[in-house]
Amino acid sequence: MKNLKKKTFFTIFIIISSFAIFFAAFFNIQTYHREYTGILNNLTRMQKLTIQRHEPIDKEMKPLNDDLHNRKVMDYEVYTFVLNEKNEIIDQISHNDNKISDEIITTAENIIANNQSKIKIGCLYLESYAYNLEENNSLTIVNITNTRKMLLTNLLISLLIVCICEIIIYIISKKITKWITQPVLESFNREKEFVANASHELKTPLAVMMANIDCLDVNKKNEKWINNLKSESDRMSNLITRLLDLSKTEYLKKENFSKNDISMIIEKRALIFESLAYEKNITIETNITEKINFLCHKESIDELASILIDNAISHGKENSKIKINLSNTKSEIKLEVTNKGKSIPPEECEKIFERFYRNDKSHNRKGGKYGLGLAIAKNIVISHNGNIRAYSKDGYTTFEVKFKNNEH
Repeated sequence: MKNLKKKTFFTIFIIISSFAIFFAAFFNIQTYHREYTGILNNLTRMQKLTIQRHEPIDKEMKPLNDDLHNRKVMDYEVYTFVLNEKNEIIDQISHNDNKISDEIITTAENIIANNQSKIKIGCLYLESYAYNLEENNSLTIVNITNTRKMLLTNLLISLLIVCICEIIIYIISKKITKWITQPVLESFNREKEFVANASHELKTPLAVMMANIDCLDVNKKNEKWINNLKSESDRMSNLITRLLDLSKTEYLKKENFSKNDISMIIEKRALIFESLAYEKNITIETNITEKINFLCHKESIDELASILIDNAISHGKENSKIKINLSNTKSEIKLEVTNKGKSIPPEECEKIFERFYRNDKSHNRKGGKYGLGLAIAKNIVISHNGNIRAYSKDGYTTFEVKFKNNEH
C-alpha cells in the first residue's frame, strides 16, 4: 500500500511540476530570444548605415551622412566607431543620450586591436558587450549590461516562483494521492480484516473437529480415513495459524516496540535450527556482531529470523553451508542469510514475497508450505521501516534485510 501511495504521489507531482518548469523555461527562452534578436538587429542595422558614406576627397574620409548621426536607439546603449583604412577611429557616435565613456572607448580599442571582422554577442547571461567589427570601416558596440541584469533577474524570479509552486504542488499532490488511494486503502483494510476474522472464525470449529476425530475408535476398516482426516485437519490448522500470523504482522504498533539485543535474537534462532540443518547435512555458519540494540517488536524479529533460516534450510543443497551475517553501521543494520541451492530467477525476486506465491508451479504443498512465510517476513520488515530483497549469484541465494539504525 505504501508503494502504491509513493508511485501515485510521484506520478502526480512530476506531471504537475513538469508544467510549471515548462512555463518558466518557455518564458525565459522567449525573453532571451527577444533580447538576442534585438541586439543582433541593432548591430547589423548600424553596420549597414556606416557603409553609406560620402565619396572620399584626397583619400580622406568625410564624416558619415546625417542619417547615422541622427539615428537613435531607445532600448539599448548603441555606439558606432568609424574607422579609416588604417583601422583608426575617426568618428564616435552615441545612438542614445549617453555620452561615450572612457570604458567604452577602451573596449572599442581592445576589439579593434584583435583585428578580426566578425559579429560577437556571446551568452547574454555572462557578457557585458556585443559588437560588430568591419575592418577599415566601422565598429558597432552594444552595451548589454542592463540586458544581462534583466535576464538574470527574470531567471531568479522564475526559479523563486517555481520553488513556491513546487511547495503548492507538493501539498496538492498529497491531497490528490490521498483522495485517489482512499478507496484502495479501504478495500485493502477490508481484505485484511476479512482474512483475520475468517481465520479466527475457522479456528474454533476446526479445533472441535480435531477433538472429535481424536475421540473416534480406530479399527482396520476406518484407520485409513481417520488418518486422512487428522492429516488434513492438521494442514488446515497450520494454514489458519499462518494466516493469523500474517494478519498480526500487518497490524504491528510502534508502542509495542522496545530496545532489544537483535544479535542475541538471531544467534539463539540459529542455534535452534542447527538440529534441523543437521538432518540435511547442512552447516550453519554465523558471523554476528555482538550487542546490536534495535528498537523493535521482539517476537516479530524472532519470527523473521525463523522464516529466513528455515527457508534457507528448505531450499539448500545437502552437504552445504548456510551463512548468517549480522552487522551494523551508524546508519543501518544489515542481516544476510545465504544458502547454496537452486537460484531464483531475477524476474521472480520480487514475486516470492507475495502471499501464496510459490516458485513450484505445481503448487505442491509438501512439508506444510503455503507460500506465506516470505510474505510475513516482508510485513515484519516493512513494519520496522526496513527493506528486504532476494538475489542469486554464482549458485548462492541471499536474503538481505536492512533496517535504519535507530540506536544512533
